[in-house]
This record gives sequence, C-alpha cells and structure tokens, in this order.
Amino acid sequence: LGCSRFWYLCFTWIYRFLSKIYPNFLHVQTIRQLVRSFATFFNYSNLWVTACLCGFYCIKIANFRNSFFIYLKVKVDRMVPWLLLGLEILVLVIGIVISHLTETLEEINITSTSQGNFWEVTMRKDKQLFSSFLLSGFVFAASFMVVILAAVSLLFSLWRHKRTMQTNSMKDLSMDAHIRAMKSVLSFLVMYSINFLCLVLTIIYATKRENIMALLIYIYL
Repeated sequence: LGCSRFWYLCFTWIYRFLSKIYPNFLHVQTIRQLVRSFATFFNYSNLWVTACLCGFYCIKIANFRNSFFIYLKVKVDRMVPWLLLGLEILVLVIGIVISHLTETLEEINITSTSQGNFWEVTMRKDKQLFSSFLLSGFVFAASFMVVILAAVSLLFSLWRHKRTMQTNSMKDLSMDAHIRAMKSVLSFLVMYSINFLCLVLTIIYATKRENIMALLIYIYL
C-alpha cells in the first residue's frame, strides 16, 4: 500500500511538472502514454490494496460463526498474495484501457476542427468519455463497497462482542484489536468517500464542460 501511494504521487508530480515546465515532452505520444499509464495503475492499485487490507482486517479480527467465514479466516493468509497478484493484473489491464481511451479522446479533440460532421465527432467523444468514466467508476465503486462492507462487519462484530463480553477488570485483547482495526478502516472509508464524491462531481462538470470547476475538483481529489 505504501509503495502504491508513493509511486502514484511520484508519477503524478512528474506528469504535472512536465505539463507545466516542459510541455513539449508530453507531445511525444509514447512518453505521455507511459506516464499516464503508470499514474493510473498506481492510483487504482492504491485503491484496491486498501480494499484488500480492509477485507483482511475484517476476516482476521471479526468474530462470526458462519462456516464460510471461518474457512476464510483459516485460509486468508494463503489467499492474500494470490488475491493481490490477481488484482494487480486486473488493475494493470484497466489502467492500459483507460489510458488508451484518454489518448483516443485527445486525438478526437485535436482532429475535431478538421472534421466536417460535427454530430459524428460529438458522438465519438461522448462514447469515449462514457467508457473511460464507466471503467473508473467500476474501480472506485467496487473497492469502495469492499471497504464499506468491511467497516459494517467490524462494527457489528464489535457491538456483538461487547454485548456478550463478561464484565471483568482485565484488558480485553479482542476489543482492542477491533478498535484498532476500526480506526484504520474508518480512516480509509473517509478518504474513499472524498475520492468517490470527487469522481462523481468530476463526471458532472466534465459533461457540462465546466473547465474551471473540473480543475478545482481535480486539485481537491
């Protein structure tokens, strides 16, 4: 998770630096695609690794008597590496597709002035924009739902554990583990909520062509 966030910030700053100081470098399609693809990959990797971490907290700490949940609790240590590998591959594919859609959209914008059929150009732009936002929304929404489910499950497990716990003066380790996990998961939930809200607002203002508002939302995001 730390590596994903670190490299996402690095590639984001590289792209912003080049776009403001040396914009000519971004005119080279290969460089622009590489930087964008890496930034998108590490951003989505950050989201999904966070979701996996929340799910891991939930499975390891929550106490449920469901047989499937008990099976996951026993097998989760072996499942996590393969789950992370599969998610990284999926995120890489999605990042490449979104980068390609973004490049195609920019090419349409560049060539739109020379096109005679304005309606056809507008339809192509809307189709590319919709596909890009649909994939981005899937990555955000799916991982966001995992975090929400983990938070709700941990809260329910904590409430049930507190209700059934016997009154004593000893420090309850299970209660402490629940509370520590809840602090991490709720902090992730707050950040996810901000990200998801900004994604929705970005879609709204992008479709309305409000460039100033879109810029402010991107800065906040």
